[in-house]
Amino acid sequence: MFDSTTKKTILDVSKFVCFFNIIIFAIIFIFVDDPFPMILGVLFGSLTTLLMFVELAMTLEKSLKMKASTASAYTMGKYYIRFAIYGIVIFVSIKASYINVVGTVIGLLSVKTVIYIINILLKKSKGKEE
Repeated sequence: MFDSTTKKTILDVSKFVCFFNIIIFAIIFIFVDDPFPMILGVLFGSLTTLLMFVELAMTLEKSLKMKASTASAYTMGKYYIRFAIYGIVIFVSIKASYINVVGTVIGLLSVKTVIYIINILLKKSKGKEE
């Protein structure tokens, strides 16, 4: 389904998201009186955003095999579906008393945060090599 580079990227980001979540969990346990709703929120958001990250990779790989006009419509449709899923996740988090909304948003932002951190670390390591 995916080429080796895409598989490696997905696995690397997933590992770093798990590590990021462990750090967030430790912070939550230290500073939050009732940590479990917040932790459930982070897990809910992180799992959702990881699934959407994989779905984005599938969308991009499939769109590369299409004609330009078809690929554009396809990727836009998939974008709106992912956007709607994020909205549903936040809505469910708001309605469910056992899931913290702030934790869900932190989880939803985890993949982006990890990607930014990885890029910053890569730029620093490249700067040291030169």
